[in-house]
Amino acid sequence: MQTIGVLTATYGAFYFCRTNISAALPGLKAELDLDNADVGLILGASKLAYGLGQLVNGQLAERVSARRMLAVGMLGSAALNVAFGFAAGLELMLFIWLCNGYAQALGWTPTMRVAARWLEPAQRGRAIGIIGTGYQAAAALTYVIAGTAVDWIGWRGALWVPAGLLAIAAVHMLVGLREAPDVHASASGTSRDPEALPLVQSILATLKNPALWALALALGLLNANRYGFLDWGITHVTETTASGSIGEAALEYAVLPAGGILGALASGWISDRWFGGRRAPVIVGALVLLVVLTLAYRDAVALGTIPTLLCLVSIGFVMFGAQVLLVGTAPVDLAKPGTQAAAVGLVNFFGYMGAFTGDRVTGSLADGYGWDTAVTFWAACAGGAAVCCALLWNRRG
Repeated sequence: MQTIGVLTATYGAFYFCRTNISAALPGLKAELDLDNADVGLILGASKLAYGLGQLVNGQLAERVSARRMLAVGMLGSAALNVAFGFAAGLELMLFIWLCNGYAQALGWTPTMRVAARWLEPAQRGRAIGIIGTGYQAAAALTYVIAGTAVDWIGWRGALWVPAGLLAIAAVHMLVGLREAPDVHASASGTSRDPEALPLVQSILATLKNPALWALALALGLLNANRYGFLDWGITHVTETTASGSIGEAALEYAVLPAGGILGALASGWISDRWFGGRRAPVIVGALVLLVVLTLAYRDAVALGTIPTLLCLVSIGFVMFGAQVLLVGTAPVDLAKPGTQAAAVGLVNFFGYMGAFTGDRVTGSLADGYGWDTAVTFWAACAGGAAVCCALLWNRRG
């Protein structure tokens, strides 16, 4: 449990320098005279780099020290966030945030590699669900910290304060993380840390696994919805309500990942306990509810703070309940032996291609057709993800 605790805190800390940009966007747009399409380009570039990084780092994590990868990613992302705060032009911001996307991509695949070394398949749903609570808690905390920093010192504070927190977390990881148990064996005596396959064989084993392609498409569509809320949510609230306070909108959005903490824990436990390791029924149920709740949120924002909060906490529960299974547990379950990190990398690559596309489409729809159309697009993406996961209804690890 000590290792799970360190992984939870370590990967969660990456979100200090990822979701913080949401609080910076309104001030950044005003100071640099950017429109939503420009912002979508910056956000999309980060997702593109993150997705490509996942594809590369999935293979790298099978062969390179997890501690080394995590340290480079955490310290690199912190430095890039500081640099972004000093940037003053669209092109430079685009380049820096693209690099930050790759630095962020050094987090998840080594985390899953360490988890696969420590955990039996029957434990993965609950344990990875616990790891998932870390990035929900960090995301909620980031909204509060970054939003408060903006109110006190301007939009650059949303970049600089979280960067300091991520650097501190990197030191904690280097001190506390053990990459593997002393003996890589289960109670039955079989290894749960198979040697990495040769590179070409690993790539082919991953690409020829049809279950991973269904998960990849589903995660791409879910991420278009998820990053609609995470990246654009504060901008949406400030532009469609009379308040206009970034700090107040950030506090409202803090309940989204707070609901996600409960969803991540519940989905892993339910899929282990009631479905015998079958993840798809839980994912599909959560995604169908996400469609309904996204459409409800579209109308609730105009009704006031309480309806908005209720929608967002419910959305967080079902969104991250599905996401934590798609992003880690299901790919690890359905991967060929010795390719768990590679499988996670492939699925996450397509997940962030969906996030990249979603950011670009959201910005264009908001500018051209209004926010109601953009939020409806988020709901449609969640529905498409449910269809993809339904194809795996009876599959288990």
